[in-house]
Amino acid sequence: MSNARSSRQDAELSPLTEESDTGGGAHHLEAPEPMPGVDGTPVRWYDADRTESYTRITPFQEKHDTSVEFFYKPITLSVLGVAMAILVYVATTQDLLEEGRDKRRVGAYAAMASFLLFGIIQFRDGPFIRPHPAFWRAILGLNLLYELALVFLLFQDLDSARSMMKYLDPNLGIPLPEKSYAENCDFTPTNVWNAVDIFCLAHALGWFGKALILRDYWFCWILSIAFEFAEYSLQHQLANFAECWWDHWILDVLICNWLGTYLGMKACQFFEVKVTFLSHSRMLSPFHYTWRGFKQSRGIRSKTKRVISQFSPADWTTFKWEGTADFTHYFAVMMLLTVFLAAELNPFYLKTLLWMEPEHPFVIARLAGVFLCALPAVRELYQYVSDPRRAVRMGQHVWLLLATIGTELLAIVKWSKGQFTEPLPVQVTWAWTIGGALIVLYPVVQFGLPSARRYLRREQRKLKKAQ
Repeated sequence: MSNARSSRQDAELSPLTEESDTGGGAHHLEAPEPMPGVDGTPVRWYDADRTESYTRITPFQEKHDTSVEFFYKPITLSVLGVAMAILVYVATTQDLLEEGRDKRRVGAYAAMASFLLFGIIQFRDGPFIRPHPAFWRAILGLNLLYELALVFLLFQDLDSARSMMKYLDPNLGIPLPEKSYAENCDFTPTNVWNAVDIFCLAHALGWFGKALILRDYWFCWILSIAFEFAEYSLQHQLANFAECWWDHWILDVLICNWLGTYLGMKACQFFEVKVTFLSHSRMLSPFHYTWRGFKQSRGIRSKTKRVISQFSPADWTTFKWEGTADFTHYFAVMMLLTVFLAAELNPFYLKTLLWMEPEHPFVIARLAGVFLCALPAVRELYQYVSDPRRAVRMGQHVWLLLATIGTELLAIVKWSKGQFTEPLPVQVTWAWTIGGALIVLYPVVQFGLPSARRYLRREQRKLKKAQ
């Protein structure tokens, strides 16, 4: 009986000599940070002992999954040799494209592949280590390539940008009609059933992903309702935003968005429960634990479970945004809400301005790419806001994603001149004015006035002591 119990424990847990990737899901004691110098005496550069603990700095970005240590051995020179061999073959042989023919497309792909290879090898690691830090470095590289392409397109006029898109897909460059979803708004079973299409599944999948990113029910609900109001506000520009009332609030919010959010939060709870189990194990032992390595797993079933677990989070952090706690959290929540709304609205404008169908691979790739980029970006933003002593600067993923969404918005504003001639409705102007005033007024009343009262009390005490 005891042997069976110990074998089950060994199949799941093994000692770990370093922290997991995020460190937010478990509460364990950490050794105090050593003070610089030796016994209070500053150390000079020529007599410092490099074996002392204070000289060994382990960056947050270099924590590895020791259960698959083989995949973390440095192979940069081997990768460089293989890459150069492939580059020589592609550039000097005629197997891929005859010499003298147009090789600009192949050259562009080779340049992007070389950039991504450098990023995978040399970029800093982010907060995630599963399935491998190199995967998230590749995501960061793709985000940077997309940002560079947006910066280039930002300096082109709309006609030039549309022409350049034809280099990527010759089928582009053709004007597309805008489809409205508010032609027959009678609330009948037939109309509701006819409104159910593949985009309903896309809505549910999208909100499943947003729940994994934000990890907060209230945040998802606020964002869902805010997006519907944004559609109401902008339907005079894009016919795609014109929907029936029951399409907005029943199909989208109450069914598709709620279903995706519910399943996404259930997935978050599943990961949280698994980490809670590991946390209790850590509290009962001085060691840290992680999933057992592949070589130590016995049997096909155990090895299969270990392979599958490599594509699940190594650790999990439950987000508690606490937007009403102080001004910093309030500002971070409002900024994140604004960026998410912009990230949701941008593809609608981009596909309209650049003449792309909603199901075009470029549109789908952009949505999938932003989702993958947002996963580590929001994790870094949460740590930057909630733990400023440890995260002294904003992470690379969140910094680059903010730049990307902002550049998209700049391109849309530039290319929209003369494209949307209908003025902003008066009721929309008043609604956004009142909403903006309330957003500004809340922190003034909630945080500004109490801070001012405390400041005045301190000044009064100082005056009394001086007298």
